[in-house]
Amino acid sequence: MTDWTANAAERIEGAVAAVRDRTVVPAQNATKAVVFGLLAAFFALSAVVLLIIGAFRALESYLPGEVWIAHLVEGGILVLAGLLCWARRGPRRADRVTHASPR
Repeated sequence: MTDWTANAAERIEGAVAAVRDRTVVPAQNATKAVVFGLLAAFFALSAVVLLIIGAFRALESYLPGEVWIAHLVEGGILVLAGLLCWARRGPRRADRVTHASPR
């Protein structure tokens, strides 16, 4: 006769492990993805801001004339970047209606 208590404990442990693998592990992976994504976005945004500030300081130092020239050059670059992003945006989806439908 086998030890039924050890057999029952192994089955309970297997059931708990199976439930954990189906619930906790995917939740942990999703949480890790969100945290690392937010962290990467924060660092990328910080790097972009620092690059813009550095480019402005370099333009201010090396361009002859007044400081408004550096403002004009960097503003023009940022406007062109914004226009490029605006041109590449996707079409509106039909299921997102922003106006009230007449009744």
